[in-house]
Amino acid sequence: MTEKPYSFIMNNIHADIIAKARKIELVVFDVDGILTDGGIYMSKEGYESKRFFAQDGHGIVLLKSIGIEIGIISGRSSECVNVRGKELGMKKILQNSRDKLRDFEKVFLPEFDYQKTCFVGDDIVDRALLSKVGLSITVPNANYKVCEQPIDWITPRAGGAGAARDVCDLIYHSKL
Repeated sequence: MTEKPYSFIMNNIHADIIAKARKIELVVFDVDGILTDGGIYMSKEGYESKRFFAQDGHGIVLLKSIGIEIGIISGRSSECVNVRGKELGMKKILQNSRDKLRDFEKVFLPEFDYQKTCFVGDDIVDRALLSKVGLSITVPNANYKVCEQPIDWITPRAGGAGAARDVCDLIYHSKL
């Protein structure tokens, strides 16, 4: 086979989305429902844990290897998110965000502009930021209110099951 890996996938993504992906310098992920399946595992002592998908992490490492910056903006706060984010080399991990657009503007906007940013979110609190970025992405199991607004792309896989990897592959392969 002489085709590049992922050529089939890339051939099935509209050229406008690939063009937007090619411009991306920053990818910001929500956590619950994007980097995880949205489940929150609690021990009887109240300790929280989350399940992250290894392929998503590898995709993030691939993007970092070509100079793409990666960040997190989450509405909840969990120490395991800090641990996973730092393990993957993320410098900006914002948790407990009540206004993701405002927090993005405070932390990321001085260094990155909207048009060179991809945000991946799945719930109502993500809508404002999704509407401003150069590449807005959600997952097939997103809250219906997210899907009522214009979204550039919906990943083939659900959050916590490869959605973040789909995003990483789109951006990575758009730059080859």
